[in-house]
Amino acid sequence: MFLSELLDRTGLDVLGHLDRQVTVPVIDGLQAQGDLLVLPVTLLNATVHRGWWWDLPDEGRELVRGEAGNNPHTLVADHGTCRMTTWLDDPERLTIATFENTAPAYLIHPEHGGTGIAPGTWIVRRQREIGAGFRKPVLVAD
Repeated sequence: MFLSELLDRTGLDVLGHLDRQVTVPVIDGLQAQGDLLVLPVTLLNATVHRGWWWDLPDEGRELVRGEAGNNPHTLVADHGTCRMTTWLDDPERLTIATFENTAPAYLIHPEHGGTGIAPGTWIVRRQREIGAGFRKPVLVAD
């Protein structure tokens, strides 16, 4: 799918410097978009709660905004192909959401464009700067 098709389908937009005729890759593995990481649940050996899941709305869901309330990261997918939860147990407090998708889902950001996420179960987390150790996490700013 081209970025222009994805934007037309979702009603979202990206900044003018991005090529709208680029193919949006669908990745089956660890990926990053700005200050977010999308990780396969199996990579973290994480426990995902099975309660309190809901279908991703047709308009998508804004997962996080960048610094000063700008540049949202929005998760979108075709109707009925993705469900998510924010009911999570993360002692590091970096996890934003977990989602399961049966068809490609897409993460759209105005500055970064779009990235496709292959079917699976995924955890979306904020990035932490290296060296933050066990102190309060220093989040990567987008």
